[in-house]
Amino acid sequence: MSDSTGRGQDYESSLSGASTSLAEFEAHEKGLFGRFHNALHATPALVPLIVLMAAILIFGVTLGERFFSPGTLTLILQQVQIVGVLAAAQTLIILTAGIDLSVGAMAVFCSVIMGQFTFRYGIPAPVGIACGLAIGTGIGAVSGWLVSRVKLPPFIVTLGMWQIVLAANYLYSKNETIRSQDIRESAPLLGFMGMRFEVGGAVITLGVVTMILIVVVLAYVLRSTAWGRHVYAVGDDAEAAELAGVNRHGTIMSVYMTAGFICGLAGWVMIGRFGSVSPSASTGVVGNIQSITAVVIGGISLFGGRGSIWGAFFGALIVGTFELGLRMAGANAQWTYLLIGALIIGAVAVDQWIRKVTS
Repeated sequence: MSDSTGRGQDYESSLSGASTSLAEFEAHEKGLFGRFHNALHATPALVPLIVLMAAILIFGVTLGERFFSPGTLTLILQQVQIVGVLAAAQTLIILTAGIDLSVGAMAVFCSVIMGQFTFRYGIPAPVGIACGLAIGTGIGAVSGWLVSRVKLPPFIVTLGMWQIVLAANYLYSKNETIRSQDIRESAPLLGFMGMRFEVGGAVITLGVVTMILIVVVLAYVLRSTAWGRHVYAVGDDAEAAELAGVNRHGTIMSVYMTAGFICGLAGWVMIGRFGSVSPSASTGVVGNIQSITAVVIGGISLFGGRGSIWGAFFGALIVGTFELGLRMAGANAQWTYLLIGALIIGAVAVDQWIRKVTS
């Protein structure tokens, strides 16, 4: 009896020793590397922020005062204002584990609606702008309904919507361009987002201010409201979210409608940026790609449920910084595409690594 008791005590002692060793191993593993990984998991915008600061530092050291001038800051912000707004819309969609290939086309179409309603029908500019925003919201509602109710894949829905909006854009506008002179003389409110003011030697437009305001508001809403938590929950696991009482259909509809509204705002920013209304604005096609690029580089997971709107903002700034920095350095434009392509792959690899180690 005493022998068996002794063996039991030895066994318990060995288990206790093993548990202690395991705890020490885990504590060792959660050293500097573990804390860094936890920081990346808790703050997804940290990676793009580090990349942005590194890019600014490298170009600053290479190009000197030219790069750190207020004029350079102005150019970067002017370059990314449209893409930054579109990236905010794209972020909402991707957080729900979807993707929207129509954001650029929607922005161009909304700008055309604003211009044509004002000049073709003689509608006051504020009403024309409101109509453009409403149509953007309506297009988002159609996409959201097809995704949430009909259960079609977001990629297919928005790919088809991109073609529909693109065709409607040219058919409705008859490929007519409204000139900047006409806008200045007859409907200056259309070009309102292009108004400039100076801050510390940097010339900022209202379009840039709008981009920053959208990011700040969405950052607060996604972090501090029930709707924001529902967006993350649906993107992480839609079925589990429904079982927890989340209205999946309502959340997805609201996300796509909000994204459509933001695309309408991007169309208004576009008019201010270019000074004219053109149905063939290159942003329609390029905006789709660049918005996804900014979101991916910004650390938002393409699998949904993880990421920060600030990351998308930093991603847009990274693209703008690389484009301007390499241009100022006299490098071939293809280097920009090469580096951004490498950043996209690297961002997805980091996201996979964070998910793998966390799980």
